[in-house]
Amino acid sequence: MTNTRSDARINFRLSSELKQTIEDAAAQVGQSVSDFAISTLVQAARQVLNEQQVTRLSERDRKVFAAMLDDESSKPNEALTKAAKRYKKQVG
Repeated sequence: MTNTRSDARINFRLSSELKQTIEDAAAQVGQSVSDFAISTLVQAARQVLNEQQVTRLSERDRKVFAAMLDDESSKPNEALTKAAKRYKKQVG
């Protein structure tokens, strides 16, 4: 976890049973409840964000995509050509 200044808070309520479960889990890994909660929440948040950036293809779609990449007779359509020009203009 990054060592940064702690200047923000998140407050929430939970049942006594969930609190006890979290306390037990934190104790098992030798962390305070706060450290355990922060590390667990950050790990889950990063996983959610990473999963949103990945496009998963079925095996059939992967094969179609790979075949299209390998097809030397295919030419980029107008939208792809414009996108490439925008990219080159932005990136250089």
